Amino acid sequence: MANREKNKKTLLELAKLPENSCCADCGAADPDWASYTLGIFVCLNCSGTHRNLSTISRIKSIRLDFWDDELVQFMKSNGNRAAKNFYEKYVPVFYYQPQPDDCEVLREQWIRAKYERKEFTEEKTERPYTAGVYEGMLWKKGKDNGQFLERKFVLSVHDFTLKYYKEDESKGPKATISVKGLNATFQPEKIGHAHGLQITYSVDDHTRNLFVYHKNGWEIVNWFNAIRAIRHVYLKTAFPTASDGDLIPWITRSYLKEGYMEKTGPLREPFKKRWFILDSLDRKLLYFKTQLDAIELGVVFIGSENHGYSVRECVPKGTRGNKWKCGVIVETPDRQFVFMCEQERDQREWVEALKTVISKPMMPQDYTSKIITLLIRCANVAKHKWGVKKK
Repeated sequence: MANREKNKKTLLELAKLPENSCCADCGAADPDWASYTLGIFVCLNCSGTHRNLSTISRIKSIRLDFWDDELVQFMKSNGNRAAKNFYEKYVPVFYYQPQPDDCEVLREQWIRAKYERKEFTEEKTERPYTAGVYEGMLWKKGKDNGQFLERKFVLSVHDFTLKYYKEDESKGPKATISVKGLNATFQPEKIGHAHGLQITYSVDDHTRNLFVYHKNGWEIVNWFNAIRAIRHVYLKTAFPTASDGDLIPWITRSYLKEGYMEKTGPLREPFKKRWFILDSLDRKLLYFKTQLDAIELGVVFIGSENHGYSVRECVPKGTRGNKWKCGVIVETPDRQFVFMCEQERDQREWVEALKTVISKPMMPQDYTSKIITLLIRCANVAKHKWGVKKK
């Protein structure tokens, strides 16, 4: 008869080994669950997906459930490292591997791709997202009425573009987007759908957003990895001497911080509520009227401390129109920016996020980004002044 306490102790010791101390699927620390059919240790979140793969993976708690001797021996003989060497042997370099804080659809499709579809156990020349052209229907948020309508999208490596069409395809694409500045990030809460994807790109040095989803989780993750595949090819073409390690952070990225703050305009207008996005790689603080706006209202370049940039908490006095009282001041060589947060927690998080960017040294490409941002801001100020004069 199995010794319950002895087996529990053995499992806990196995889970503390370096190769098992993080979840086999998302990398979360200290996994408390295990698949006794796959021989892996996983976290609570990933265990939920494994429960839905009952013909492939069977889950137990290593602390609470009873384990037979033969199951414990199976875990001893396998483990996360052995599973990784088999199930992840041929993962493409661009393929996104979820992190602990990623959304459910990314974790679920990664787990299904590994254990259910076994996509990475054999070396394949082509997968759906590596065919060079990926096309299909996505539900896209309309610019005017905010409704999501089904639209055809075509992603092509041949001309490095993403195109989408309205109902009549014979009239040509509604938009042709270069993958040069393309980014994609999952935003289920913002978009209001579990498979919501935000696609961001540049037009005339301004940032634009597309908000899309697909009802099928496998399909939307394929779209995401197809975008990453074409971005990887583009970056390898543009920077032939760069290593994959240098390029991977630039394929797609999540934003460091997002949320509402109040801001004032260049002529000290009353404070207005705006949705802010901090892109740490591009060193840009973008702001929009709402979180689902297609076009930015403006952008603030965030340089480094050595170039005269700083951020601090404050309690501004004499400000007009602001409802929120937790201030954040960003000092730049050209101007002081004052933002207001609703709560102290938001204030602390924005200050810490901005400090993270400011503490990083500027790269050569950042100087180009700074010049473009300053030119756009000057143009916006001039446009704003002209509008005021006309009124």
